[in-house]
Amino acid sequence: MKSFILLVSVLSFLSFCSAVPHPPATTAAPMKGTYDSRFDNIDVDEILQQERLLMNYVKCLEGTGPCTPDGKALKETLPDAIVTNCEKCTQKQKEGSDKVTHFLIDNRPEDWQRLEKIYDPEGTYRKAYLAEKETSTTTTSNANPEANK
Repeated sequence: MKSFILLVSVLSFLSFCSAVPHPPATTAAPMKGTYDSRFDNIDVDEILQQERLLMNYVKCLEGTGPCTPDGKALKETLPDAIVTNCEKCTQKQKEGSDKVTHFLIDNRPEDWQRLEKIYDPEGTYRKAYLAEKETSTTTTSNANPEANK
């Protein structure tokens, strides 16, 4: 499940935010149309490299910190994006979302686990990503036997 989950997804995902936990994705009413393209040009790499900025979004999304307007918009959009597998996302939003979620799963598992409890309690996205990653690693290893020596 490649999703918006984290920038439209860190900013867009990292545009994450508020003190009351957001309802699970399954209770969110679906949004109509497509998501706002204003998030398409967010520099996800910059957010991921700046601890303070990244944590502000994470705290926003988990409801333990204030939200910027972008964070609030992301927090409102995220449940629908998860439920619909980001079908209303632009290509840039999907790519940014994947980059952020993969970064959090691989490099900040504690932050990811807290967000996952709120937005993906079944762990569907993480499981799919790890399975895809394992398949990719296996395929790469098999395709390049010299790399295994």
